[in-house]
Amino acid sequence: MERTAAAATMLIDNDRVRVTRFDFAPGAETTWHRHEHDYVITAITDLNMRLEEPGNTEREVTVAAGEAYFRDEGVEHNVINVGSEPMSFVEVELK
Repeated sequence: MERTAAAATMLIDNDRVRVTRFDFAPGAETTWHRHEHDYVITAITDLNMRLEEPGNTEREVTVAAGEAYFRDEGVEHNVINVGSEPMSFVEVELK
């Protein structure tokens, strides 16, 4: 299934952090990627995501607007907006 790509807008990129805003139309995806740094996600809108993960697994995750979570480097996945509304979050990578 062909999906549209989420829009990634670089907000800050220096020697300590990289901050990127991601905006997803319904059905949009990040495409497969591996996180090279620890990172924090802060939800701007409610997030209704499907995470495709290695081993041909997937899971659905919801995060309320304003909530944040931390993940260690090495996470590999594709993030898809499975909601009926656009969704947005800010990702802060700790270099």
